[in-house]
Amino acid sequence: MGSGEPSGRDVLARSVRGQARRVALGAGFGCVHQLGEALVPVLIGVVIDQAVAGQDAGRLLLWLAVLAVVYVCLSWSFRLGARSGERAAEEAAHTLRLAVVRRVLHPRGGAEAGLLPGELANVATEDAKRVGAVNMALMSGTWAAAGVAVSAVALLVTSVPLGLIVLIGTPVLLWLGHLLGKPLERRSEAEQDRAAHASGVAADLVAGLRVLKGLGAERAAVERYRHASRVSLAATLRAARAESWQTGLVLALTGGFIALIALVGGRLALEGELSLGQLVSAVGLALFLLGPLETFAWVNAELAQGRASAARIAAVLSAAPAVSGGDDAVPEPVRGALRLRGVGLGGPDGVDLDLPAGLLTGIAVTDPAAAEALLRCLGREHDPGTGSVELDGVPLTRLDPDALRAAVLVAAHDAALFGGSLAANVTPDQEAGDADPFTERVLAAARVDEVARSLPDGTATEVGEGGRALSGGQRQRVLLARALRAGTPVLVLHDPTTAVDAVTEARIARGLRETRRGRTTVVVTNSPALLAVTDRVVLLDGGRVGAEGTHEELVRTDDGYRRAVLA
Repeated sequence: MGSGEPSGRDVLARSVRGQARRVALGAGFGCVHQLGEALVPVLIGVVIDQAVAGQDAGRLLLWLAVLAVVYVCLSWSFRLGARSGERAAEEAAHTLRLAVVRRVLHPRGGAEAGLLPGELANVATEDAKRVGAVNMALMSGTWAAAGVAVSAVALLVTSVPLGLIVLIGTPVLLWLGHLLGKPLERRSEAEQDRAAHASGVAADLVAGLRVLKGLGAERAAVERYRHASRVSLAATLRAARAESWQTGLVLALTGGFIALIALVGGRLALEGELSLGQLVSAVGLALFLLGPLETFAWVNAELAQGRASAARIAAVLSAAPAVSGGDDAVPEPVRGALRLRGVGLGGPDGVDLDLPAGLLTGIAVTDPAAAEALLRCLGREHDPGTGSVELDGVPLTRLDPDALRAAVLVAAHDAALFGGSLAANVTPDQEAGDADPFTERVLAAARVDEVARSLPDGTATEVGEGGRALSGGQRQRVLLARALRAGTPVLVLHDPTTAVDAVTEARIARGLRETRRGRTTVVVTNSPALLAVTDRVVLLDGGRVGAEGTHEELVRTDDGYRRAVLA
């Protein structure tokens, strides 16, 4: 990232700090609730000693009224505290989702390296939700700590031995719960990794469903997903077993702790050191302690899972950028001259190539890998290992990637359409039926107007997720129209017409030339129809420049060009 870009851990820390006020407010209400809960058994003991044992009806009514007030207070404090905690959790998860999406969409890239789209979606949803839940866990832990403290004080007032048991035993239980949560943390991280991978595989297969059916590869695709799902299931079961062991052991320890308090209290009552009401209060407080101690067990589990998810989010937010450096603005006005000097595209030598401003240049290739490398360099998805790429004489490495992409648009042949109408995919800032003259010209140039006439609602027709309601050729035309509509000074297209028929392709070629007249346009393709309308053609052969000239000249004079384009 740039020097001003915060690290992933900084973003996480700022997200948690931003919710601190709500967590503190919820914790305050929760402490009031726990105070009320702890007072209930104490008041019951007082009622027994002062009203029931003394058969005083007036005192009985008085203390019952006090109990009613306490119940009203603890009920409302719980409601307000829980609402504040849930809101803090949801807002934190929302903040993290935005941070992950912002990082994935950052112009410098790098966050998606080694991850399938479904895995990134899992990080932005499930992991963000788990980390957000840490706010609720911290607040609940504060409640539980307040409940234990109030109970310990009440027991100390009632009996010093009982109070000391609580004060000494609770930290020991918390420490044991922390140790028992370590396996759960490790297995929870593995569970999320496997689940994210399975989601990524599923999304990948669904996106390529038509291709898989065309190849008859459904069985292999199902087997691939079945394997990923089984691995995810095994990881989930291991995490569930770890959680059940952790919860069960903590509950067993808690039960033993409560039994110890009841046993000591009973002995003290038998020895006459506690009254009947005090014994009832002590037993009631011991039973009340079961709630806070169970909450501690739940908090340990939530924190273990939250730490695992936080590590995954931090890995995305802190991912090294695909391109670094470059904060300069794009030269104004943008003429659009591109130049490659010594750029390695997979061949033995660096490529020297000039793409003049204002011309339509075709680039034919004998190796698709060279085309992909060229497109990544021109779009600055990756900086070349050797040599440099320049825009109007300025190296791309000096330019801010966001500003650069506003001037140079690289439209990949496999770009995605989004759910929504055809019009929204071409021009998101306009509604169907409100197209301006330039948009209408673009739709006609890409022959999307013909596609619209064949659809039930014209440009307002929903294209479905990924454009599945359209054929392959129709999707390509919409993608081309979207690229043309952007109107950038420099446009680089990669095989924009591979799925359309020859007649339509020839019309699109003429429309492309007219629409982009006077602006720098590069078409990386081996299509004769597109290359025929270019001002100049370059052949990349084996990662080096093999020939240059017009399409007609190269067809007549260069065997390598004829094999690449006409074979």
